Amino acid sequence: MTPDVDDLWLLPLGGCGEIGMNMNLYGHDGRWLMVDCGITFARPGETAPHVQMPDPDFIEQRRESLVGLLITHAHEDHVGAVAHLWSRLRCPIYATAFAAILARRKLAELNLLEKAEIIVVEPGSEQQLAGFSIRWLNITHSTPQSQALLIRTNAGAVFHTGDWKLDPQPVVGPSASAQDLAAQLDVPIVAMVCDSTNAMENGRSTSEGELYDGLLDVVGAAQGRVVVGCFGSNVARLITLARVARACGRYPGLYGRSLIQYHAAAKACGLLDPADTLVDGRHLGYLPPEEVLAVATGSQGEPRAALHRLSLGNHPDMELARGDTVVLSSRTIPGNEEAVALLCDRFDRMGVEVVRSEACNRPIHASGHPARDELADLYRAVAPAIAIPVHGEDEHMAANAEVAVANGVGRQMLGHNGDLFMLAPVPGIRRQVVKTGRLGLDRGQLVAVNAD
Repeated sequence: MTPDVDDLWLLPLGGCGEIGMNMNLYGHDGRWLMVDCGITFARPGETAPHVQMPDPDFIEQRRESLVGLLITHAHEDHVGAVAHLWSRLRCPIYATAFAAILARRKLAELNLLEKAEIIVVEPGSEQQLAGFSIRWLNITHSTPQSQALLIRTNAGAVFHTGDWKLDPQPVVGPSASAQDLAAQLDVPIVAMVCDSTNAMENGRSTSEGELYDGLLDVVGAAQGRVVVGCFGSNVARLITLARVARACGRYPGLYGRSLIQYHAAAKACGLLDPADTLVDGRHLGYLPPEEVLAVATGSQGEPRAALHRLSLGNHPDMELARGDTVVLSSRTIPGNEEAVALLCDRFDRMGVEVVRSEACNRPIHASGHPARDELADLYRAVAPAIAIPVHGEDEHMAANAEVAVANGVGRQMLGHNGDLFMLAPVPGIRRQVVKTGRLGLDRGQLVAVNAD
């Protein structure tokens, strides 16, 4: 199965019909281009390996035709499988500076850093990769330097959104508007391949810039230690919490490997305010309770994370006590409800107050994905001939398609991993032309995951 000079194809191997594990292939004139290479995690109660990723067998068999791997941003579901799968792909990796730092660390852990080629790209720059012309476009999301992609070929052009929102106050990096993005698309767009995560949510996503007041209210009212649980990749949230700590006379520190790694990457990229210095987490436990503001991983109840260990009283650096406060600056991802409820119950039995974002009068969490009004804005501004919802389960993708219909997009193409989306010369879908699957990480080795 090889695209010819008149063909423009999209072939998702992961992330279409599911949230996570993103891997997309674009085909044109005998060549393939990969966008993202991410992981997902086993569902609660599943006996398969915890870390899972797409099986790249299709493109591995054609890797001499693979011109490159583009990383849209530094979230695990987009970059987490790079180190595990690179030996099967053996292609150059393109990423912005922030994502490149995280990718290098993953490659170094597997002794691949000297073998894999990582090309750091500037937002707004362009690359020519065989028959593909790539323009990198700044877009706001919940991790720095997130990019959308304009992918141009002689057969047509695709706007690949990556994960995004339209945030007027993103805290880190430039703001994004539908008009500004559309102005950079200087050719007609055959298809917009679009994030569907929050397509069932009405209105607009909350701006990161709106969270300071709500977090200041919660932290300012607390008497004892404060621990804030949030996603480690959200550097904007870390900056906001550092400012809150300064305003409340507290010392901020980090608990959790991913938080420390993302903070280090942000510092290396010059994204942090020098005034917002951190206390070594090992020292927080020795400070008076009213001077502590710890930021911790584990807001989804993950069993290996810092919040879980704090809830069991066996964290090596700090012990919580009655009168302390845990703030969940996050939303519960579907499937994690039981784990989060158990986490909160353990803190409750300790006498630790838990503040959840849903219970606050002012927002203390903002999603990184667009709600329906933002989707509508972008569809109207970009005006693609075809809408292809991805990055969502069936109900999310169907809701995305509904927004596209209501905003003038003449054709919607809904499918799943393994479906071949033929965008040019004649649009259509060939169902399940490629067998897709998952690989799981089992004691350092990749094994096939039973689809059942």
